[in-house]
Amino acid sequence: MPMYTDQLFEEVDFSGEDFREAELTRCTFIKCKFVNTQLEEAYTTGCKFENCDFHGAALNASVHDESAFTNCLFEAANLFVAKFTACKMTGSDFARAELSGITIVKGDWSYTNLRHVKLDKQNLREIRFVEADLMEASLEKSDLRNCDLTRANLTQTNLSGADLRGAELEGVPWKTINLKGARMDTMQAITLLRSLGAKVD
Repeated sequence: MPMYTDQLFEEVDFSGEDFREAELTRCTFIKCKFVNTQLEEAYTTGCKFENCDFHGAALNASVHDESAFTNCLFEAANLFVAKFTACKMTGSDFARAELSGITIVKGDWSYTNLRHVKLDKQNLREIRFVEADLMEASLEKSDLRNCDLTRANLTQTNLSGADLRGAELEGVPWKTINLKGARMDTMQAITLLRSLGAKVD
């Protein structure tokens, strides 16, 4: 079980290595490769991962507290039942990643690629998704209260039954979103009606 504290790694290739149950505390990884690395049940606290490649990595059941994964690639990675608490994920790419059972507690997921992800019935309150790409994602019955979805790409996104009250929705393409049964506050409803051409007095 690897344990690292307050260490810096730059352009190190950890591809294919066994980091299961690893404990990483306040470490910084810059342009490192974790391709197909085994990170099941790994635990990170206050770590920074910048421009790292987690393509195909196994991160299932891993736990991350106040860590940052900025501009990282998680393509085809396994994040089954992983947990991210107050993490900064800006600019990261989750194309074809397995996100079933993931837990996200607050944090900043702005500018991320989350196309086609399924996050149904998830508690996603107070998360920043500014300009995130959620095209054709499914957030059915998810709790999105007080999220910041400013200019997020929600084209053909399924928000049926979702709770949007208090969320920031500036620049959202209303006409393409499935909002059947979604809960909205009064100001959101007025904005929606106006975007559809209605006159609200």
